[in-house]
This record gives sequence, structure tokens and C-alpha cells, in this order.
Amino acid sequence: MPTPDRPLRRLGFLTIGSFEGDDPRPGHETTLEMIALGERLGYDSAFVRHRHLQFGISSPVAVLAAATQRTSRIELGTAVVPLGWENPLRLAEDLATVDVLSGGRPNPGVSVGPPMRWDDVRAALYPDTAEVEDFGRERVARLLRFVRGEPASAFSGTVGIETFSDRVQPHSPGLAGRMWYGAGSESSAVWAGGQGLNLLTSNVVRAPSGGEGSGAAGTGFAEIQARQIRAYRAAHPAGRVSQGLVVVPTDSATRAQRERYAAYARGRDARVGVPQGPAGLLFARDLVGTSAEIAERLWSDAGFREVDEAVFALPFGFPHEDYLQIVTDIAGALGPALGWAPRG
Repeated sequence: MPTPDRPLRRLGFLTIGSFEGDDPRPGHETTLEMIALGERLGYDSAFVRHRHLQFGISSPVAVLAAATQRTSRIELGTAVVPLGWENPLRLAEDLATVDVLSGGRPNPGVSVGPPMRWDDVRAALYPDTAEVEDFGRERVARLLRFVRGEPASAFSGTVGIETFSDRVQPHSPGLAGRMWYGAGSESSAVWAGGQGLNLLTSNVVRAPSGGEGSGAAGTGFAEIQARQIRAYRAAHPAGRVSQGLVVVPTDSATRAQRERYAAYARGRDARVGVPQGPAGLLFARDLVGTSAEIAERLWSDAGFREVDEAVFALPFGFPHEDYLQIVTDIAGALGPALGWAPRG
């Protein structure tokens, strides 16, 4: 657990990969350039978000496949692939293929639940099976079985000149140990641990019954997240846990950049501490300031003190030069302030 005398062991960043709808290639290229820069800066990992039917990465596995050919060391992750949009068997094939291409670097993160804007997309996504699709945890369990090499077919053998396998090919034995689950509640964290999954935490958690305004002790975001992590570790002591808060160091930022970052954070502060929506989601405050200031705030964060890995999320909607500054300052100033050392 990171404290001033116990350093952060692994550091990554998470990018959304935005692009222009009428010219999508430059945005995808800058995402790949950012990942390659991350490797040069010594990051341990680079993660990509997904954005279906939006102007962000719709096919993170394809983007990571491209990234494997532009990098040689950095781990490549997804945070997270919503399995409601995926066929677990086909996804297992894609993930295993990228794992082979990269020499064992993917860290796929997944989540459950109905696809976003389900009523609008169901006719296009599952025109014949929408009523019977299972969007719960069994979809993750099915993916894990295929990744681990359990049978996907009742047949194996040779028919004519074609040879068939009863499990997903290629099979990549180490991939299952690098699968992650994006959990926002204690029960889902415990379930992930029981499945042998690693745990991705973010800047969103599910508020306990009664919400943050109930007056109950220990219902702040950081305390809730810390309890979830401890519950996960009780279920899976050997599992990895990564925290993904939004951090924006300003060490080398221009005055205009600092003002833009501060305005962005202020615009999101209203949701902090107030359960949002039917699920009662709580959001962490974005951390903007010098690396020394952010490090001090992280040392006092109960959730951060429970992890030794971080994949800091880049904020939405900024120009590419802002992301270059943020990623460079995280690696060059914030990471070392947390005791992390770049990889060579």
C-alpha cells in the first residue's frame, strides 16, 4: 500500500482516444502515439476506454493490436470492455490473438450490465435475442472459461484436410491471470476475487444504502473504495488491484492550461459527495495541482493507500498537447513523488 515510506509499484494511464467523426484516422493515430510515448516515458501500462456509437474508441482490442506493433514492453489494457456488446467466445479469440502478437502484454478489463442506451440499440445489436440475452456475471464467467482453455465445442478432430480444436485458438495460457474486472460495489469486488480476476477501481463507486448524506460514518468515496478493496483482497489475496482516479498535474503546464484544467474540475465538483442516479453512484473529486500537491492528497486517500498500482485517467475533451503535458508530468514528476520509478 502506498505511503510516503512505501512507494507506488506500478503506474499507468487511461485514455479515451477521441477522434473527429468526419476524419477519424488522426485521432486513432494520436492514441497510438500516446501509447508509444508512454513506453518511452517508462510507464508500466497504457489503458484505453471504449465508446460505442460515440467519437471514441469503439474497438479497443483492435487499437491494442495496432499498439502491439508500435511498442515492445508496455502492458496494454482495456478499462473496460462492456460485455453486453460482446460475444464471449469471439472476444476470447480476439484477446488471445492480441496476447500472442504482443508477447503476453494485454491486461483486458471487462464489466457487466445491459449496453448503454439499451432501448435505442437493442434492435440493431440483438434483433432476435434481446429478450433472452444474459448481461450479468455469467457472461464474464463464460469469457473466463474460454480464455482459460475450457471446451468451446463438443468436437475436436480432423475432417478431410481441416483440423478442429475444442477450445479457443490460439490458446494463450498466461492471459487468464491478466484479466481484470471493473467493480463499483463491494459485492462485485468480492465476486471478482472469487473468480480469480484482478480488480480495477475507478473514480466511481456505488454508495451504500442511505447514501453519503445519511450521516453514517465512513461513507465518503475514499472510505467506501477502501472497504471494497479490502473485501476483494480477503476473497483473492494474490490478486492485483489498481486505482484509476482523474489526476491532472500542472508542473509544466502553461497558464492557459492551468486555467483550463481548474475550470474543468470546478465544472465536475457539483456531483462530488452526492449519490447520482438510480444506482446511487459516487464520484471522486478530480485532482488538479502540482505533483507535490496531488501526491499529498493521494497519501491521505484511504483507497489509494490500499493499492500499489495506479492507472490514472486522463480528463475528457482536451486537445492533444494537453494530454502530452499531463502524461509527461505524471511520469516525470507525480510518479516519482509517489515513489515510483520509470521502467527502462
